[in-house]
Amino acid sequence: MSTQPTNKPNDAHDGSGSEYLAFTLGSEEYGIDILKVQEIRGYEAVTRIANAPEFIKGVINLRGIIIPVVDMRIKFNLGTPTYDQFTVVIILNIGGRIMGMVVDSVSDVTTLTPDQIKPAPEMGSAFNSDYLTGLGTVDERMLILIDIDKLMSSSEMGLMDRLAA
Repeated sequence: MSTQPTNKPNDAHDGSGSEYLAFTLGSEEYGIDILKVQEIRGYEAVTRIANAPEFIKGVINLRGIIIPVVDMRIKFNLGTPTYDQFTVVIILNIGGRIMGMVVDSVSDVTTLTPDQIKPAPEMGSAFNSDYLTGLGTVDERMLILIDIDKLMSSSEMGLMDRLAA
C-alpha cells in the first residue's frame, strides 16, 4: 500500500517561496517578512519622547500597550516626510517586542521564490547593506528586501534590550 502525500503549509524551506509585505518609501518599494507583521494601521499622532533620535517619532498607545514608532523615511534619509491618507504604521512583532514603523504606503503581499531573490549588492560606506537580505524581482517590480529583525534590534536603533552576556 502506498500513502498519499500530505499537503503542508508553504514555508521558506520547501522551495515554494516566502511571503513579503510590500511597502513604499519615497519612490522605492521595499519588502519585509509578512510573519513579522502584526497589523497595519493608519497614521495617527504620536507622543514625542524627549532626547529620542529624530527617526523615532515617539510612542503610541496600542490597546493599552505603549509602543515606539520609527519613521523609516527619516531613518533612511529619504527627505522630509509628509503625512497623508496613504501614510501607514506597520505594527511589528520582533522577538516578542511590539513596535511600529511609519511608511509612505503599503501595496500588497508578494510571494517570492528563492530564484526570484538576488543577493544585495555591496554599497560600500555610502549605505549600510547589513540590513538587506536581497532584491526580489516579480515581473518588472523590484523589492528591496529588509531584514527587519536585524534592523530593529540593531544598537543604532536602540529599541531592543541588549542580550545578557
